Amino acid sequence: MPSYNVAPLSRLIEQFERLPGIGHKSAQRLAYHVLGMKEDEAKAFANAILEAHEKIHYCKICCNLTDQELCPVCREEGRDHSIICVVEDPRDVIALERTHEFRAMYHVLHGAISPLSGVGPEQLCIKELLARVKDPKVKEVIMATNPTVEGEATAMYISRLLKPMGIKVTRLAYGIPVGGDLEYADEVTLSRALEGRSEL
Repeated sequence: MPSYNVAPLSRLIEQFERLPGIGHKSAQRLAYHVLGMKEDEAKAFANAILEAHEKIHYCKICCNLTDQELCPVCREEGRDHSIICVVEDPRDVIALERTHEFRAMYHVLHGAISPLSGVGPEQLCIKELLARVKDPKVKEVIMATNPTVEGEATAMYISRLLKPMGIKVTRLAYGIPVGGDLEYADEVTLSRALEGRSEL
């Protein structure tokens, strides 16, 4: 019995499957949805992907994503240039900006040191950070990498590079999430919560 296979559809499903977090069933659903689009909608969808790929690049200061020379944060006046918050991913900038609490600068590494995945310091935007902290205006670097083994290793590696330069290096406090129960928290989370405690 011949297998049911429409080559262009199979290729489309394969492309969706390559996206993070998309399994075979989700990829099929997305592919059939795209097939159901009107031609002008499908072209607009494809053009949006191409345009994003062609026009978005790294900000020349902080390495965040932008379609201009500088990202919106680096263009914004009134920000505190003495503090740089180092994050792994552009999505982390969006998360921190949603708090409306942080009014300083960012630096996006685009990953974390992970020898098992073949990611070393040279694959990250670390040299750009080192160039930025030579500015005497910079007084503090906040390491806001993820609380994972890779995130911790990256934070330690960068802090060792910055300490001899006389820069204050701090780490985000991690601990118990709001609405969480202490009994379900692991030892590392609890110890971090104790270290990061603040006065009421």
